[in-house]
Amino acid sequence: MKLAMIGFGQAGGKIVDKFVEYDQRHGSDIVRAAVAVNSAKADLMGLTNIPQEQRVLIGQSRVKGHGVGADNELGAEVAEEDIDEVQGAIDGIPVHEVDAFLVVSGLGGGTGSGGAPVLAKHLKRIYTEPVYGLGILPGSDEGGIYTLNAARSFQTFVREVDNLLVFDNDAWRKTGESVQGGYDEINDEIVRRFGILFGAGEVSAGQEVAESVVDSSEIINTLSGGGVSTVGYASESVEEKQSGGLLSRLTGNGGGDDTLDTAHTTNRITSLVRKAALGRLTLPCEIEGTERALLVMAGPPRHLNRKGIERGRKWLEEQTGSMEVRGGDYPVTGSGFVASVILLSGVTNVPRIKELQQVAIEAQDNIDEINRESDDNLQNLVNDDEDELESLF
Repeated sequence: MKLAMIGFGQAGGKIVDKFVEYDQRHGSDIVRAAVAVNSAKADLMGLTNIPQEQRVLIGQSRVKGHGVGADNELGAEVAEEDIDEVQGAIDGIPVHEVDAFLVVSGLGGGTGSGGAPVLAKHLKRIYTEPVYGLGILPGSDEGGIYTLNAARSFQTFVREVDNLLVFDNDAWRKTGESVQGGYDEINDEIVRRFGILFGAGEVSAGQEVAESVVDSSEIINTLSGGGVSTVGYASESVEEKQSGGLLSRLTGNGGGDDTLDTAHTTNRITSLVRKAALGRLTLPCEIEGTERALLVMAGPPRHLNRKGIERGRKWLEEQTGSMEVRGGDYPVTGSGFVASVILLSGVTNVPRIKELQQVAIEAQDNIDEINRESDDNLQNLVNDDEDELESLF
């Protein structure tokens, strides 16, 4: 699937930058164009893979390149004011070669959480290609203002995109690790999962052709209908042999001990499907009630087979209760691993979102109370000063 990726804000820019690096390293040809948008000049300068001409600084007249200070209302305002600046960079994208737009943003900060929904709405108004969002939820330990921003941005972002893919930092931060190390690892996890998902079906010259192709239309159909999506992932290291290949996958008998290998690979695939669905999702949720799902099995061709994928797909149907479960393989010769990536679209039973909204309500109540107390204290201070002045005269 060929994407035009736009990273909005610090987190969004870093993730898109890492996607470009992943694309170059694996030759997956996912990122057809990449743009980074930010109100902080230093964040744009810190990127390494997105071309300079595709980095857009917004809000210069308001914040002078220093960012919006976690004020997502200001982030939305500067995005609306400078949307033509962003469009100027997007005009250079060969849209006829793009299957969809992907707007990537952290939802807890200011520029991204405020500006990403503004941009998504703008893109949907102009283009016919789907516009998806990839939103990163802040950890619960990052502070009340970030939780409040995330709750506000989530509600707006999910309305403005064709589907919102979500990654929850709270489920991935490890105790005791450094902030930078934690975010680097999280960004690697995001790119790994979505790289395999969006890379399926993109075949370059000389690459093995999938037995059951997962192309861009499969992903688009799975994401159709809107709502929120999460992605599961599980992998296992394997040793590759020179013999076998596509013929052994099609016949199940490539010579030697491949017949035994077929049973083994089938069991491995079904096991990895279960681990991916029931393990750590990008957004933890109950998978029952999922509206649509897509299974992608990636790895060396001889370790993939139709029987295992079909079993995994049927198991997903039973677990989700959905009749729209698609599946296929993504041959990656020389990868050294077999991986299962599962896209669950239209999930509804998401405790983290409910918790986020409740915390945001409490945070807003606290802010209102603090503002009232501040007004009262200021009034009392002014009154005290007036009394002292009167006593002097």
